[in-house]
Amino acid sequence: MRYVDEYREPKAAQGLLAAIRDLAAGPLRVMEICGGHTHAIYRSGLDQLLPAEIRFLHGPGCPVCVTPAVRVDQAIALAERGCIVCTYGDMLRVPGSRGSLRQAAARGADVRIVYGSLDAVEIARRESGREVVFLAVGFETTAPANACAILRARALDLRNFSVLGSHVLVPPVLRHLLKAPDTGIDAFIGPGHVSTVVGSEDYRFLPEEYGKPVVITGFEPLDLLEAVLMLLRQKAEGRCEVEVQYRRAVRAEGSPKARAVMEEVYRVQDQEWRGIGPIPRSGLGIREAFHAFDALRRYERDLPVEAEEEDARAYTCGEVIQGVKTPLDCPAFGFGCTPEHPFGPGMVSSEGTCAALYRYRHMDREVMR
Repeated sequence: MRYVDEYREPKAAQGLLAAIRDLAAGPLRVMEICGGHTHAIYRSGLDQLLPAEIRFLHGPGCPVCVTPAVRVDQAIALAERGCIVCTYGDMLRVPGSRGSLRQAAARGADVRIVYGSLDAVEIARRESGREVVFLAVGFETTAPANACAILRARALDLRNFSVLGSHVLVPPVLRHLLKAPDTGIDAFIGPGHVSTVVGSEDYRFLPEEYGKPVVITGFEPLDLLEAVLMLLRQKAEGRCEVEVQYRRAVRAEGSPKARAVMEEVYRVQDQEWRGIGPIPRSGLGIREAFHAFDALRRYERDLPVEAEEEDARAYTCGEVIQGVKTPLDCPAFGFGCTPEHPFGPGMVSSEGTCAALYRYRHMDREVMR
C-alpha cells in the first residue's frame, strides 16, 4: 500500500491501452461510482486516452454532494443556537437553502473543521460546558468510524456530544439508477474504499438481476485501465460477474469488524439524496439504544424539517450525478457555478464530478464543446 509508482508506470499503461484497443468492439458505457475515481480519470486524462467506444458515466460518488440541503440547514440552525458544530472541511461550502456553514461561521457561529469524528468527541470532552454536534456524512467508508465516535462518547459518558447524521449506502442507489429509464449504463467500476468495508458480495445483484458487470477498482491510473480491460474481457467472453481488481485492499467479505460496529449503532432507513430524491432503505439512522447521541432527536423541536426550494440553476446537477448528462451540458458550469461559488451538489465538494472537470479541464471548455 505504501508504493504506488508501479501503478503509474507509462510503459505498463501503454500495454494496457493496446490490449483495450484490441478488445474495444462496440460501445461500452461504464459508470464509476466513487468521486475519487472521477478525479483520477480526469487528472490522468484516461477519458481522452481510451478508444471512443468507451465512455465514462460519472455517478453519485460524492457523499458531500448528495447530502440534502435540509441537513445543512439543520447544522446551521444548531450553530446559530450556540452549539459547536464540527464537520469535514468540504461541508463548510455546501449550500443549504439558508446559505452555508462557512457563511454561518462568518456571522459568528462556532463551526470547526475536524479530520475525524473522534476529534469532535475530544472537543466535547474539553468543552464540557457546551453542546458539540458532529455533522457526519459519508458512504459505508466513514460510517464505521463515526459509529466508533458514538461508542467512545458513551464510554466517556459525554452528555454534550451528538451526531447529526447523513450516511448513505451505495448498493441501493445503484439499484435506483438502473430502474431509471434514461440512464444507459453497461457496466460499473465499483468503489474501492467502500468495498474495503462491505466487500464484493453486496454488488452481486448487479450481474444477477440486471446483467451489469462490476469491477471493484483502485485509484491509480493503471488500476482504472486494468478495470476497463477486465470489463472488456467479460464482454468478449460472454461473462457477467463481480470481479475485484483492487485485490491489495478489498476482500470478498470486506471488514467484519467495521460491519459489526455499523450494525450495532445504525439501522437502515429511507434517505433523501440531493439532486436525486428519496431512495428507500438507502441511508443509516442511529438506533434507539443510542438516541441520546442523535442530534435529530435531541434538538427535534429546534430543527427545520424541510429545506426551502433550491435555486433552479442547480437542477441540472441531479442529471449530472446520475450519469444522464455531463457537466458541460450545464450552461452554468464554469460561468457562475465554480468551486468557490457552487450552485449545486456536483460542484460543492473536491470529489464532485463538476469540481473534478473544472479543476483539470475548465480551461479547455470551448475546445471540448
